[in-house]
Amino acid sequence: MTSVLPGTSDLSARARRALEACGVEIDDAPTGATLISRSPIDGSVLLTVPAADAAAIDDAVTRAHGAFLVWRSTPAPVRGHLVRTFGRVLEEHKEDLADLVQLEVGKIRSEALGEVQEMIDICDFALGLSRQLEGRTMPSERPGHRLMETWHPRGVVGVISAFNFPVAVWAWNTTIALVCGDSVVWKPSERTPLTALACSALMARTIEEEGAPRDIHVLVAAERDAGPALVDHPLAAVISATGSERMGAEVGPRVAARFGHSILELGGNNAAIVAPSADLDLAVRGIVFAAAGTAGQRCTSLRRVIAHRSVVDEVVRRVSEAYARLRVGNPIDGDVLVGPLIGEDSFSRMQAAIDEAVAAGGTLVVGGERVDVDGCPDAYYVRPALIRMPGQVDVVRRETFAPILFVLEYDTLDEAIALQNGVPQGLSSSIFTLDQREAEEFMSSAGSDCGIVNVNIGTSGAEIGGAFGGEKTTGGGRESGSDAWRGYMRRATNTVNYSTDLPLAQGVSFE
Repeated sequence: MTSVLPGTSDLSARARRALEACGVEIDDAPTGATLISRSPIDGSVLLTVPAADAAAIDDAVTRAHGAFLVWRSTPAPVRGHLVRTFGRVLEEHKEDLADLVQLEVGKIRSEALGEVQEMIDICDFALGLSRQLEGRTMPSERPGHRLMETWHPRGVVGVISAFNFPVAVWAWNTTIALVCGDSVVWKPSERTPLTALACSALMARTIEEEGAPRDIHVLVAAERDAGPALVDHPLAAVISATGSERMGAEVGPRVAARFGHSILELGGNNAAIVAPSADLDLAVRGIVFAAAGTAGQRCTSLRRVIAHRSVVDEVVRRVSEAYARLRVGNPIDGDVLVGPLIGEDSFSRMQAAIDEAVAAGGTLVVGGERVDVDGCPDAYYVRPALIRMPGQVDVVRRETFAPILFVLEYDTLDEAIALQNGVPQGLSSSIFTLDQREAEEFMSSAGSDCGIVNVNIGTSGAEIGGAFGGEKTTGGGRESGSDAWRGYMRRATNTVNYSTDLPLAQGVSFE
């Protein structure tokens, strides 16, 4: 049973209904330290829940490690069946989870539903993966010997997730980790404890139905300052952390200092190059969604447009006209496309970045102002900002987690690629071009230095089948599809001698 202190708004009642539908038992009497879940939609308190401390995190990791010792020996296809069942449970509660994502993050309905669908999709992917955790066999130089690789689970995976994708990123990590034979301790963002409670309850129900060890998944909802207890824990074999570059710069060295393994998915300062041959109708659609979707609060949100001098004026005109038509408002309204920023701190950072850009010679074309929304005086709605810049100055090279789109111009493709790569981050990138040579060069080793490189599509909206992550200060981690599963397992090289002799490698003699 989870102690929860309800808020007084209609949104609070809606959150409570969704939690109860997902099996979260509520007794209305939290004690001790608590987390307050506020909705960015109107700034009201949704619910208040108990907060874990460092001692609770230590207990969670210890329990999860005990469960891992059993789970690692469970056949991988059986582990996959648990994840399959979890996917079906998610389908049953898709609307409930979307309610909580919308209420805690402020996403429009289609994006909230899309995030839950991502969870369902990764369950299907992980199910198939459970029968494909392959090693390899290599030729041995010694007669009568077999040389091969096998993969084994690492142990407890600590998952630290961010507010902007409160359930999908957790599911990317958790489903793959469970199929690989690991156990999971989840520390969600302190801003989104309700979505975490709901997901954890559904996972607990699945674990019980499947007869799996109870503690292969443990939730620890805690304030940010409790994170080091998980990051530093010697039994947390893997720390998968999603968040800011600053957070990653703290987490990475701490995990490395104890020789743990980290999967870091950090900031992105993503760019789209618009070439002279680009289909501008397609480009503008891709730019507007990537820059304004989720109010610019995706790690893959588009931050920079690098347009050829021959088309830059037309791109600016079309994007500014599209921005003027975007309806900013309460995301519960069906025709709204841009919801709120997560809070006042995000709004303040956005305004400071706009002021800095203008002071550096930029021209604010449209947007940036706060939007009044009926019934939401304590929320922070803004119109997406479009700013033309004379060059890639410091403010452009930093990620501002808000809907600010900087426009730069270029003359040659080499210049455009240099601008694209000329930032510390390396998450997502794209080019809009109908010239195959330009597209191929952009995807080549001399092109984009990002982990995600797209052609004729925006920087956001990645599918779960591909490995997700980036380079440089984005952290180098990979999650979700492709062979990202290897990050949750350890490799063993095996040599089997089935002969009656004992030859040594490289012709060494020790007779």
